[in-house]
Amino acid sequence: MNIKDKIISNNIEFKNRVVMPPMATAKADDKGHITNEILKYYEEKTSCKLFSAVIVEHSYVDERGKAQNNQTSISDDSDIEGMRSLAKVIKDNNSLAVLQISHAGSAAKKDVTGMDPVAPSAILNPASKSTDMPVELNKSQIKDLKDKFIDAAERAKEAGFDGVELHSAHAYLLDQFLSPLTNKRKDEYGGNIYGRIKLHLDIIKGIRVKLGEDYPIFLRMGAGDFMEGGLSKEDSVIAAMEFEKAGVNVLDISGGMCFYTIKDTRPGYFDVISKPIFEAVNIPVILTGGVKKGTDVMDILDRNVCDLVGIGRSVFKESDWMNRELKGLIKE
Repeated sequence: MNIKDKIISNNIEFKNRVVMPPMATAKADDKGHITNEILKYYEEKTSCKLFSAVIVEHSYVDERGKAQNNQTSISDDSDIEGMRSLAKVIKDNNSLAVLQISHAGSAAKKDVTGMDPVAPSAILNPASKSTDMPVELNKSQIKDLKDKFIDAAERAKEAGFDGVELHSAHAYLLDQFLSPLTNKRKDEYGGNIYGRIKLHLDIIKGIRVKLGEDYPIFLRMGAGDFMEGGLSKEDSVIAAMEFEKAGVNVLDISGGMCFYTIKDTRPGYFDVISKPIFEAVNIPVILTGGVKKGTDVMDILDRNVCDLVGIGRSVFKESDWMNRELKGLIKE
């Protein structure tokens, strides 16, 4: 597997094997609208023109699911104009523009949203420092949230994004449904892995109905909690296969209740959970984490644990990292 190799899968073409994963900047205005500061940030990070895709930071689909102050919003039609400018910046730099859409669930804080957080079950979030006990969602509220995700995807498409990514990692709402640590429901949205991914599947199928079979859907999956009683590798593989069947085009593997780090710090440290998924599905798999130098990307690809490598913190800290570390490898 070579870093320069293209991937053509369904309606998506990745020009190489490197992507920029979503990373929160907290640079939106008080209403979650795109600011000039955000546009400058993405211009700076993508001007290398080397990323095959750029997945924009989590944008909330509902005010109650806002994770932090100055987070970007895709919860209202008034967000579309700014998002259109952001998508253009990325696409003008020769990358696919993908918008991550999200709800924080129990990771939301009342002092940010002014509302009690919600979750699949009334359990404090294992990953966040919030002491706000969440309210358990009823079935009507779950269906309403499903519609909010679908509406957000429609706004992303209208704004010119090449795809959307459902955020089901890092202890956010969809991840809370996925993990047995936070989902203790006794109805059809809980229990075994098939129940715990029902909301995901309903959202995916709803987006397909609304936006058609060709619009790319990515899903960032917290494929391991790395905590006792957390999501098993077996269940994560089942979930990944079901997501593919429902219409997901790309799986983006990360941590669950452990957030995005574990004690292992070697390049591609989440490979222990990405490898079984990579071997089980027929869609591209992204793996992010621990890349500090260009050769790390090659090493990860050589392990056959993913199709694409995400480079996050290194680029977040140093905008010229891509030119210094990967330009020669990608363009040689």
